[in-house]
Amino acid sequence: MLVAAERARVRGVIGMRWFAVIMVVSIALGAACVCSGDTPPEVTALQEADVNLGSEEPIDLQIGGCGGVYLFAEPGELIVEVEKRDRHLHARTTDLRALLVSPDRHVLQEEIIPDDGGEVGSGLGEPGRVVLSTQVERPGIYALNVTVTQDRYGDEIAWGFRTNCEHYLVETSRGHRDARHMEPLVLLNPGVSGDVCFLPRRAEIVIDVSGVPDDVDALALYDGDGKLLAEIPVDDRGNASHTVPAADDRGAVPWRLHMPRYSAIVQIDGVTRWERGEPFENLSLWTPHAGSWFPFHQYRWLVTPYSRKIYGEAGKLGEYSFRVHNNARSERSIGLALEFPEGAWDARIPVDQVALGADEAIEVPLRFTVPPQGEVRRVHLRATPQDGSGLTTYATLEVHEGDAPAEKPFDPPLTLKPYAHENEQLGYLPTYPVENQMYFDLNNQPYARTARGVATRRNGEWVEADLRECVTEPASMRGVAIGRPSTKLAFDADNDLYLLGTAEGEVVLLRSTDGARTFDAAVFPSRERRGSFDIDNFSGHNTTEYPPAVVRYTRTAADPKLMWRRIHDLELFAPRKVNGRIEIGEPILISDMCIGLSAHSGIPSSVVSQGSKIHVAWGEATDPELDVPGVPTYVATYDRETGELSEPALVGYGPPANDIHNSPSITIDSEGYLHVLIGTHGRPFGYARSLQPNDASGGWTEPRLLGEGLSQTYVGFVCGPDDTLHSVFRLWRSGVEPHPRSSFGTLAHQAMPKGEFWGEPQVLVVPPFSEYSVYYHRLTIDRRGRLFLSKDYWSTFWFYRNDHVGDWRTLMMSPDGGRTWKMVTDADFE
Repeated sequence: MLVAAERARVRGVIGMRWFAVIMVVSIALGAACVCSGDTPPEVTALQEADVNLGSEEPIDLQIGGCGGVYLFAEPGELIVEVEKRDRHLHARTTDLRALLVSPDRHVLQEEIIPDDGGEVGSGLGEPGRVVLSTQVERPGIYALNVTVTQDRYGDEIAWGFRTNCEHYLVETSRGHRDARHMEPLVLLNPGVSGDVCFLPRRAEIVIDVSGVPDDVDALALYDGDGKLLAEIPVDDRGNASHTVPAADDRGAVPWRLHMPRYSAIVQIDGVTRWERGEPFENLSLWTPHAGSWFPFHQYRWLVTPYSRKIYGEAGKLGEYSFRVHNNARSERSIGLALEFPEGAWDARIPVDQVALGADEAIEVPLRFTVPPQGEVRRVHLRATPQDGSGLTTYATLEVHEGDAPAEKPFDPPLTLKPYAHENEQLGYLPTYPVENQMYFDLNNQPYARTARGVATRRNGEWVEADLRECVTEPASMRGVAIGRPSTKLAFDADNDLYLLGTAEGEVVLLRSTDGARTFDAAVFPSRERRGSFDIDNFSGHNTTEYPPAVVRYTRTAADPKLMWRRIHDLELFAPRKVNGRIEIGEPILISDMCIGLSAHSGIPSSVVSQGSKIHVAWGEATDPELDVPGVPTYVATYDRETGELSEPALVGYGPPANDIHNSPSITIDSEGYLHVLIGTHGRPFGYARSLQPNDASGGWTEPRLLGEGLSQTYVGFVCGPDDTLHSVFRLWRSGVEPHPRSSFGTLAHQAMPKGEFWGEPQVLVVPPFSEYSVYYHRLTIDRRGRLFLSKDYWSTFWFYRNDHVGDWRTLMMSPDGGRTWKMVTDADFE
């Protein structure tokens, strides 16, 4: 180890002070191993990561879970060997997919370790191994991404790695669970002793270890100076627990938990489980070797996006801003420089260093000239903390002369690739707001809800109304921050704009009569619990003279035995214009057994209006003891003029029962007929139509499935000018490319022309990874009948999501009823 330290000092690539501290601590911790915990005589120490590199010897490190490794690599060859053993716990096909990616997140190599074909219960299988390598031209933070088919939690495999990279951290990051985020470290090699090295948080630290082998009496915990903090006894059930009190400062050097046998399940506060809002939340970073440590926590997301592709006209000046971020808990200075891999060209930044406070970020503009016709230029923006650590990494800007492929239609499906989404594939770089879906007023002007207010386009330029400055009535709301209980926007026949907001604990209906320049507000009657809301937005044929109807879902009960069974009061509000002001009116109870509203994806329409009639669609919770085919879906009609509410009409069932995912969606066609899609969770949607126009009580067609065997969830639903119905939803697929050995969630479109039935789904987007995906999609339609689809991408795998700053939301559209699709450009709003 001293030789390694001297080699690093001479090369001068790693910060000398920081590296020396780590190496001294590593030596101290290694010496401490012999004086704590009686290591069984047949157990050997966990090997350093570069021992036996390139040999056939098994890799000592064997862990469960998915995730990967971050590697701070120096110039030269980088080699990573990855090994997997199948545990054969269940009948699953467990192919391990390993991706080696560069600091600017280009996939350098992809390898698969296939399932070994062993039988369930046959024990730990023989190791399969792949080697990933690259020639490192410039230092930076590389990544190894590990996922497993049919096993998003990594329960079915043991994997490990070895590498010639001196500095690395493991991030144990599985697929998500519908529960508190925890990433227990699963150690699976009892034949070696070893360490879990981790950055201790300042708050109290509780360490819980279970599954310790019978012949281990105690574990040992050491601080960053190699001092023994505690010998943690193991009880006769193989459990050990220890609490470290809070402290003002524990330094930035890792602590070490020593395991006489490297076989246990380890939970450490601040490493595998977190309190909301704590520093380094969800960063499940650790290493088996203290000497591999580097200060990644403090400089996570140092410069992003990792890469960006831009197209433009030759000779034109351009600019793109990169985000430089200090993730540390104290002020840091970050040095900035440009590197030109193919020779210098006209690209520049205005500063060579920025000072950032704790958890602060700044936008740094990189200005450039578009290269001559047919040429491409690249430049790296290097970011280097000025703290002596030696850490450094970079992002890449790639500038192309010409039009971006995003300006032309694409052939669905758009297959996202790991670390290569719409920008990397198509040069998609919107100049309009994309954080939420687009809505269109009667003149077909676009509007979108933003964090501060509302964005719209005036005279060819996007402008944003800050609601803190634009709400004029009542006077008490001037200057008040406005929240977003819903991102939907609505317009009435006077072209007044409406949206829902929250202000000082109240929910309000905001209205603008002047194109989002000023707003007035009306307050909804409050309840003890605020609840969630939906508003009647344009879905094709539902513009009325009245302010939009609003429904409120107030949860009154939840079922501890059934996660997705919730009970809500569903209430309707029918606002009116009275003497130039909006009167909300009293709530009208629609149901006290409503299952609720699932609106994060699809944003289904639970209310639609025509004339004085308001039609509400909802699902209900049922007695769990009853055998019902799904969530019963009802529709009722309220008449503003008479004040009458019809009896609920049962239109069908959305399986499975008592599942809040199964929100229906309702729309209305040009003749006034109501159309309902019955929401499901991984089953075919049901479809029904009213027998009488503009009336839920006149009977309904028998519900029909949109297709046998379709695994659909999250309804998006609109009606075109020709009365063609359109739906966009998540559609599960299995056993087909590009993930033939598993299942994966796609985003798909399905249409029903007037007088026909639903056709086959058209897959629009395919995810880069198998297993669970969701797109948070929102389907809207403009006054010309064009479909607009706002979508994000959310992979179940924490490692992939953690590495990205922000979201991946984009906007695509179809000008011809779903026959062709393209990414939206500003020209599409003209």
